[in-house]
Amino acid sequence: MRIAVTGSIATDHLMTFPGRFSEQLIADRLEQVSLSFLADNLEVRRGGVAANIAFGLGVLGLRPVLVGAVGADFEPYRVWLKDHGVDTDSVRVSESLHTARFVCTTDEAQNQIATFYAGAMSEAWEIGLRDVLARSGRLALVLVSPDDPEAMLRHTRACRELGVPFAADPSQQLARLDGGQVRELVDGARFLFTNEYETALLTEKSGWSEAEVLRHVTTWVTTHGAAGVRVRGEGRTTLEVPAVRVDEAVDPTGVGDAFRAGFLAGTLWGVPERCAAELGCAIAATVLDSVGTQEYRLRRDPLLERIRTTYGVGCTATLVTHLRGLS
Repeated sequence: MRIAVTGSIATDHLMTFPGRFSEQLIADRLEQVSLSFLADNLEVRRGGVAANIAFGLGVLGLRPVLVGAVGADFEPYRVWLKDHGVDTDSVRVSESLHTARFVCTTDEAQNQIATFYAGAMSEAWEIGLRDVLARSGRLALVLVSPDDPEAMLRHTRACRELGVPFAADPSQQLARLDGGQVRELVDGARFLFTNEYETALLTEKSGWSEAEVLRHVTTWVTTHGAAGVRVRGEGRTTLEVPAVRVDEAVDPTGVGDAFRAGFLAGTLWGVPERCAAELGCAIAATVLDSVGTQEYRLRRDPLLERIRTTYGVGCTATLVTHLRGLS
């Protein structure tokens, strides 16, 4: 069985301004701002949380089902994903809206001015998981990642109705969701994914303590950046796995998505939870070494060497059999 990944599919347009925004702002004229910054360069990257996670799962050979909404401009991106093992047949194509876009300009002080255009993502709530299952067959898990809030709620409800295990990954949408919505998205999840900041925001929004959250989910996976990852469950010993060391981080964008891909792959393979977390951390480090969220390459021997160097040989023998498809 396979994993379905629901959520955002987007294109990032990233520009750099060789100066400081602050030098162009006049303090007593901020109520009427009209500025244009001449950018030095433009990078167009494939992105979106669901697409990033599905890409990682596809490269690992799991042929995930991507579920989201895009515009007619999506076709080249679709070809890229299909070439990397992603089933895109359940992606909805809007008749009138463009694929979501993140447009960002960064100055020399790392200040940013950005705009996110949701576009076709606003139609994601029209996708029915029952149709996805009819098309793709029984699913081992549905990951509900950041998306149009109504789509996230609809997919979660459908998982409960259809008896399909689901994972909750509300992340960037936590700020927009109210307490009732957060509780509905989390309650009954096989996995809950958050980072350290999102953990605090989730408890504040839901009104639940961390102990109460653990009573509503099977496994809570919290990423802590360079400090690694913590895996918890009610009534069990907490698993703490350090991050894989990277000498010089190149680009942190998409690192959390890469960890989720590795962890979920290990889970589907049935490897021990520690091994799944170690694999996730190793893939996250690979992305941290690269520019872009889907520009990295996974090679079996370097990936296993990262794991062996950081954690020892314990999981390498377990994982090597599942990584034979990598060059």
